[in-house]
Amino acid sequence: MQSPRERSKVRPRAGWMVMGKRGRPSALEVCRVLAVFFVLFPAASLQCKILKCNSEFWASTSNSGPEEEFCTALRAYNSCVRRTARTCRGDLTYHSAQHGIEDLMSQHNCSKEGPTSQPRARTPLPPPPPPPVLTDSQERSDGPEVCHYERSLSRNTAAPNYTHCGFFGDPHLRTFGDDFQTCKVEGAWPLIHNKYLSVQVTNTPVVPGSFATATSKLTIIFKNFQECVEQKTYHAETDELPAAFADGSKNGGDRHGANTLRVVEKVPGQHVEIQARYIGTTIVVRQVGRYLTFAVRMPEEVVNSVEEGDNQDLYLCLHGCPANQRIDFRNFRARAAEAHSAGRTRSSTGSHGFTYQSAKAKCKERLPVEDLYFQSCVFDLLSSGDINFTMAAYYAFEDVKMLHSNSKRYHIFENDPLMSSAAQRGKDLLTVFLVNLLAVLLWSECSGVRL
Repeated sequence: MQSPRERSKVRPRAGWMVMGKRGRPSALEVCRVLAVFFVLFPAASLQCKILKCNSEFWASTSNSGPEEEFCTALRAYNSCVRRTARTCRGDLTYHSAQHGIEDLMSQHNCSKEGPTSQPRARTPLPPPPPPPVLTDSQERSDGPEVCHYERSLSRNTAAPNYTHCGFFGDPHLRTFGDDFQTCKVEGAWPLIHNKYLSVQVTNTPVVPGSFATATSKLTIIFKNFQECVEQKTYHAETDELPAAFADGSKNGGDRHGANTLRVVEKVPGQHVEIQARYIGTTIVVRQVGRYLTFAVRMPEEVVNSVEEGDNQDLYLCLHGCPANQRIDFRNFRARAAEAHSAGRTRSSTGSHGFTYQSAKAKCKERLPVEDLYFQSCVFDLLSSGDINFTMAAYYAFEDVKMLHSNSKRYHIFENDPLMSSAAQRGKDLLTVFLVNLLAVLLWSECSGVRL
C-alpha cells in the first residue's frame, strides 16, 4: 500500500484502461451509475463508515509535517477503523485499510500506543467523594448498589428489558432476538462475549458421518468487576457438571461476591444455575443424556456492552450461526415425511430407529404444542435416534418459561414474522456487500490506486 505522501503524487486517470478493440466505460459513467445506485439503496451504502475514516486521514496528512504528527494521525485512523469493525466486516476497503495501517506503522516506526490527537493541558480532577458508610450487616447482606444491577438503575430509568438465549440439542439456537436456528457449528464457538462475561461451547458429532453435533463442553468466564466480583471461570463437560467454579469457590469473592455471583446446584450432576446479580443475569446449565444445554436471561444493556473493536458477528447468541453453518431442518423433515408416505422402511430413511410418525409421537408426549421446539425434537430423533434429545427440547422450553420476559414469545412457530425477517436480514447483508464492492471499484478508478 502506498504512503499518503506517495499517493498524493499520483494523478487520477481520466478513464478506464482500454483492452482490445472495445474500450471500457469511463470512470465518469461508472460514477453516475453508482450515484443512482446509492440513491436507490441509501441504508446499505451508509452503514459502513470506512470511507469517512479514509477521508479524515488523508485530510490530516495532506501537508507534510514532523514524523510524530504523521504517527498521531495514523493512530487516530486506526482507532476510527476499529470502531467500524461491526458494520464493515464484509467491506473490502475496511480489510485493505487494516493491512495498510500495519504497513504504514512499520514503515514509519510508529508505536501503536500514544496520543491520537494533539495533546491538551489537563485540568486536575477533584478527589472522588468518600464511599458511603455501611453497617456490617448491610455489607454482608446487600453490598454496594453497583453490585446489584436493578438497584443501581436510576429511579427515572425505565425497567430493564431482559432478553433470552438458548442453545440445546443437535444443536438448536434461540438468539437474543428470538431468531430460531439449527446449526452444525462443530468444534469451539463463542456464544456470548461482552465487557462482563464470555461463554464458549464445544460441539462434537452425535453420529459419525452426520452434520448433527451437540455440546460436550462449556466454559463461562465472569470478568473482574470493580469491588463486586473477582474473575471466575466455570467449566462443564460431559459427565462433569460441577457445583462450583474452577477454583473450587461457589461465589464471586470474599467481599461482596458472595451475594452478587454464585453457583447453585439444583439437581446434582444434571442442573446448575449461576446467578450474577451485579449484571442482572441468570444462567442455566444442564446435562441431558451425554450432552449439555445452555440458557441465559440477560438485560439488553448488558448484551450490547461490547468491547471496542470486538467483532460481534461471530457471537452466536447475538447474530446467530453463520449462513454456511445452518441446517434447514424443514427440508429434512419434509423428506422424512415423504419417505414415510411412500412406505419406505426405517433403514432407507436413515432415521436411526425412528420413522417420521414415531418421532412425532414421542415428541408429542413432552411437547404438545407443535412449535419449533417440537419440530427440533423431531429433527433430533430422526437425525440421531437418541431419545434423550426429547428431554433436551423439553427442558429448553422449560428454561424459556423461566427466563424469557415475554410470555407471548415462549412459543415460536415456522410462520413467525421473526423467522421471515431473519431471511430478509440475510438479503440486506448481501446488498450491503455488493454496494461496498462497487464502492471499492469506484474508489480505485477515481483515485488511480490499483488494488
